Amino acid sequence: MVRITSCFCIVIVALSLFTTQSESAAQAYRRDPGHQQWHHGAFQDVKDSVRSDVRQMLLSRAEVPFQVPLEVNIVLVGFSGDGGYRYALDSPKLEEFLKVSFPTHRPSCLETGQPLDIEHHIVYNAFPAGQPELIALEKALKAAMVPAGNARETDFGREVPLFEVEATAVEQEFQKLYTYLFDLESWGQSGEEMDRPWPTVIFIVNFDKVRLDPGNKEIDLDSLMYGRITQLNEEEMKKQEGDYIYRYRYNGGGASQVWLGSSRFVVVDLSAGPCTYGKIETEEGSVSSRSLPRLRNVVFHKGLGVVTEHAAHETFVGQLASLVATTIEHVIAPDVRFETADMTTRLLIPIIVLQNHNRFNIMTRGHNYSLDVGAIEAEVKKMLHKEQEVVMIGGSHALHRHEKLAIAVSKAMRGHSLQETKKDGRFHVHTKTYLDGAILKEEMERSADVLAAGLLEVSDPSLSSKFFLRQHWMDESDGTSDSILKHKPIWATYSQSRKKEKKRTIEKKKQGDLHRTYGTRVIPVFVLSLADVDEHLMMEGESLVWTSKDVVIVLQHQNDKIPLSYVSEIERRHAIPVLSQRHILAGLASVVGGLSAPYEKASHVHERPVVNWLWATGCHPFGPFSNTSHVSQLLKDVALRNTIYARVDSALHRIRETSEAVQAFAAEHLKTPLGEPVKGKKNKTSTELWLEKFYKKTTNLPEPFPHELVDRLEKYLDSLEEQLVDLSSLLYDHRLQEAHSNSSDILQSSIFTQQYVEHILASEREKMRCCSIEYKLPLQSSQNLIYAGILLAGFFVYFVVIFFSSPVR
Repeated sequence: MVRITSCFCIVIVALSLFTTQSESAAQAYRRDPGHQQWHHGAFQDVKDSVRSDVRQMLLSRAEVPFQVPLEVNIVLVGFSGDGGYRYALDSPKLEEFLKVSFPTHRPSCLETGQPLDIEHHIVYNAFPAGQPELIALEKALKAAMVPAGNARETDFGREVPLFEVEATAVEQEFQKLYTYLFDLESWGQSGEEMDRPWPTVIFIVNFDKVRLDPGNKEIDLDSLMYGRITQLNEEEMKKQEGDYIYRYRYNGGGASQVWLGSSRFVVVDLSAGPCTYGKIETEEGSVSSRSLPRLRNVVFHKGLGVVTEHAAHETFVGQLASLVATTIEHVIAPDVRFETADMTTRLLIPIIVLQNHNRFNIMTRGHNYSLDVGAIEAEVKKMLHKEQEVVMIGGSHALHRHEKLAIAVSKAMRGHSLQETKKDGRFHVHTKTYLDGAILKEEMERSADVLAAGLLEVSDPSLSSKFFLRQHWMDESDGTSDSILKHKPIWATYSQSRKKEKKRTIEKKKQGDLHRTYGTRVIPVFVLSLADVDEHLMMEGESLVWTSKDVVIVLQHQNDKIPLSYVSEIERRHAIPVLSQRHILAGLASVVGGLSAPYEKASHVHERPVVNWLWATGCHPFGPFSNTSHVSQLLKDVALRNTIYARVDSALHRIRETSEAVQAFAAEHLKTPLGEPVKGKKNKTSTELWLEKFYKKTTNLPEPFPHELVDRLEKYLDSLEEQLVDLSSLLYDHRLQEAHSNSSDILQSSIFTQQYVEHILASEREKMRCCSIEYKLPLQSSQNLIYAGILLAGFFVYFVVIFFSSPVR
């Protein structure tokens, strides 16, 4: 009886243990007491360096960019001896290699080709993900695999089964891992609206393709979540490729093994592919089987010996680091498309559809070609700061009722010849018609039509700064104008030429301190809905959208798919001209947020933008390999930072111009009374000697202008130094709303300080002139009459003397 009872207890304990293991196996993202915490506090380590660079930038004309720390997290999935080939990667070693090899990145402006006055100090965090999270991702990926025929292996040329994975189907699992690693679930539902640090993540994954094989029904992935993963022998290592290929498509776009998610992460799958895509007969930017590193080449390296194995491993680490740097340059901190220091608080976007037919209207809802204006407005709002308002309106107009616009469209039609190879292997020459966006915009501006010339006139981005700079110094602000708030300049209170009584009366009329100016920026979107045109009609560059810094032009016509000169694997990519929503969003993202396409980058060597199609797929509306009308949250953050960068860049340029004006004035007037330069130390010029006086007050040189100006400029530069250091900290902490307000204050103060310095220099230059020439008309007075009388009296006396001295008399 005792034995039966003891056996029964053992069975109960075993069942309870099995139940506990099964429950824990279902919890892939379980938080254990020793769970690794994400620390975001690297700014204190670089704060002194940022302050030193800011001081050097402000107190000299050295081209020192403004330092902004940028944190990038690299999460290694399947690199702890539990993924493909059981490969193990030392994450601290990768992190150290990245810090040494790619410590900084300086974005440029695609419009001007010049680098910005902003430089990112990259802070790398590399760490591995756990085995349960790896198995959870493999389970989701295996369920999302869909057979897609056969594909040919790159290395051996044999045909193997092909599976395709819709990236949006597994994106939610990566989002769970993203939330779990950085403890985002504790932020609550309102976390997305919070102005707080948001991690930017690069997921580099290495899956076991044998476990992923959809035909392998023997492996139970749930049992491996917390179980022991066995090591592989030599034969099993050779079969790690699984004799099949899988690749991703984001929302049906081009096939790839890397993609940009809708959140703040990107995915690099080294087990997928390899994939090939790019432009036909063009080498630049094409993605091939060697664009991404393959673990097969590391494990089965050519040659023997420890040195060769070590060299293969080091090469793989270098390739991973280069891949991370490319991702930062193109996706996380890309170049700015248009640099516009927009100070307005309202954004008006009229979507104007110009059609030469009445067959269909894209503004009508319920069709596959219909425009969803609300969805476009929602995406644009997320690229603007909270205090900025978006007003989006839409309407259709018949093109034949606007004669000037119809003529402009006709003039913008261009053609060029192409030589293409057909199935017979020969070159065939044909002419292709396209619509030139630059000519179309110019013709619209010249026309007298209010739909084009009127909107394009008010859409000039410089108008926003004109609104901001427009000031009426002596007028009383009545408060009735909403577009322009009048205020007095800073230097109005510093003028030495005004009388005290006059200054007092002026101060009574003024409202006091500096106020922000409000305005409305207009960005028109012209959608040309044409019928009875060339079936392959597109805009220049094989695109359906053309943008400048103030207008978006989209082409739309109801024809079949247009074959492009871009290929994904062995298939051509096609453009669908009847769908215009994605192209409108792409144009507005470039104009409003300054976003550049993730495959473009400015090259100072080539003096033009160069392309790299690696990141042409994912959650963005740009290019022939994309197929979504949404913008990733990662790119929306970039758009918000671009607005801040544009203001800071403009302010720093103004500060340098002001410094140069001060130094030029000092070099011109810092001389002895005999015109000789002021003598000082041998190794310093007269300008540098005076600048010592300006900043350090260590010399007894004569001052070329009042000490009051020197003191005020010194205080301004000290306060600006603190503002820039605070701005760098806010950008690092992703507190973009506060950073936006800070950048506005910096730009305002730089504008009015520049005006104040120009005013003082002009006033002092007038005082220091040694002499002047004045031209005046002769004055009429009574002295002229007196001189005339004296002259007549002299003539009279002369004739009298001559008359009486005659001999006859």
